[in-house]
Amino acid sequence: MKDQLNSDLFDPRNEMDSDYSRGSAGSGGDFGFAFNDSNFSDRLLRIEIMGGPSDCLPDGEGCTSIADWARHRKRRREDMKKENVLDLSLCPEEQVLNDGQPDMDDAAGCENQDEEAVAMVEETQSGDEEANSNESSWNMACSTVLRVKTLHISSPILAAKSPFFYKLFSNGMRESEQRHVTLRINASEEAALMELLNFMYSNTLSVTTAPALLDVLMAADKFEVASCMRYCSRLLRNLPMTPESALLYLDLPSSVLMGEAVQPLTDAAKQYLASRYKDMTKFQEEVMALPLAGIEAILSSDDLQIASEDAVYDFVLKWARTQYPKLEDRREVLGSRLARFIRFPYMTCRKLKKVLTCNDFDHEVSSKLVLEALFFKAEAPHRQRSLAAEESATLNRRFIERAYKYRPVKVVEFELPRQQCVVYLDLKREECANLFPSGRVYSQAFHLGGQGFFLSAHCNMDQQSSFHCFGLFLGMQEKGSVSFAVDYEFAARSKPTEEIVSKYKGNYTFTGGKAVGYRNLFAIPWTSFMAEDSLYFINGILHLRAELTIRH
Repeated sequence: MKDQLNSDLFDPRNEMDSDYSRGSAGSGGDFGFAFNDSNFSDRLLRIEIMGGPSDCLPDGEGCTSIADWARHRKRRREDMKKENVLDLSLCPEEQVLNDGQPDMDDAAGCENQDEEAVAMVEETQSGDEEANSNESSWNMACSTVLRVKTLHISSPILAAKSPFFYKLFSNGMRESEQRHVTLRINASEEAALMELLNFMYSNTLSVTTAPALLDVLMAADKFEVASCMRYCSRLLRNLPMTPESALLYLDLPSSVLMGEAVQPLTDAAKQYLASRYKDMTKFQEEVMALPLAGIEAILSSDDLQIASEDAVYDFVLKWARTQYPKLEDRREVLGSRLARFIRFPYMTCRKLKKVLTCNDFDHEVSSKLVLEALFFKAEAPHRQRSLAAEESATLNRRFIERAYKYRPVKVVEFELPRQQCVVYLDLKREECANLFPSGRVYSQAFHLGGQGFFLSAHCNMDQQSSFHCFGLFLGMQEKGSVSFAVDYEFAARSKPTEEIVSKYKGNYTFTGGKAVGYRNLFAIPWTSFMAEDSLYFINGILHLRAELTIRH
């Protein structure tokens, strides 16, 4: 399997010196015939397989599932943490550091008796990255050589594929002058390294299972073989995705090269999680147990099927309180990681008031978020659409409306001379089309005189049950014995003037849980209502208005 993804020298992601960037014949061709063949090689690669704390099988070997691979890798990572101190005084060999070329004077002073150059990798990391990559810090000083493999290699082929090997062969150190080059690896990495070296010649892998591909992916990251990382990423994307594998892909080490080469894989993992859990109410326990990366993937989706953004906010608080019981930790993760995924501009004003007094958010953070949301709400509709369009191309989607189960409304309230509210509800043509033949869509709640109300749009039969038509109803939320007398009026924008035209007036004394409305708001059949020349869709939007006034 060959394709242009395997070309490294011409990959803009590799920032190499000009002499490296000229390219070579080995960057894209199939040189499998030359692998470990002395006739086509200019050096010997001596691979010392070390024992010690990590003397174990590869993460992928013996693993039948992604979950097994993750557990095995976690155990190895914890073992490596305990043995993570590299005593340079015990290590006579020179080291090639992958974060830069060391000064010749800084190299260890003792000479190797065999006059062979020894290349080791030492990575310095901190925080989460260190936790994810402890297996990359190799403690060779306290390990013993279990066995040695010797391979005939072509330095141009390896250098063309890998900045690591390019620097090894061209940096002026002893490694670039010696015919024999020694690499030291842990026993657990042997199989993956052999696959990687073979790939650098042939552009193919013999392994096909997810655990084995992940082993090769980790080795390719370590030795900076971007083409192999992209190849592994593509094969993994083609395998069936599971919640376990998706979360694992999001938890891979976050080096710069890894992030770029495996971005399509992590994007696919995020999309899988967002799709699987888009209706979070069906997987409440499962979602509550997800780690932070999984929650971020779900909350980033525009297609989250949830009642309202208020419900998103409530869920995030519940999850954070469960996962981060310490207030300081919870404030940190909410402020720096999760707040940007909550679309505060689409929360109700009642809930925004609660955000301001919520102790889980730092007050400065919550004030900024609420102020931004209120400014957005106050913008003219065309300006809101402009802001949303500007953000649609970015990772931050706070101004973009989700597919809420309860549609957002805009409400204007009056206290004098009578308690009154005017409610605006917009529905897209696609939303209306999806109502046929008997669907309903509900608005978010709004309040008048301390009582909660909602609008519901229906596709239903007319009163004579002769055809389908569009109906609009007004309901009161609270159940109980409370009675509430209301005058109401339904109206809609209509072509050609695009002015709001009254369609139905009435009055009703509500008791809890009751609804009132009109089965055929526009007095036309459903087919006429949805027709291309319909009077009521303006640029694909149905603009509805309900006016409620308390009767005295």
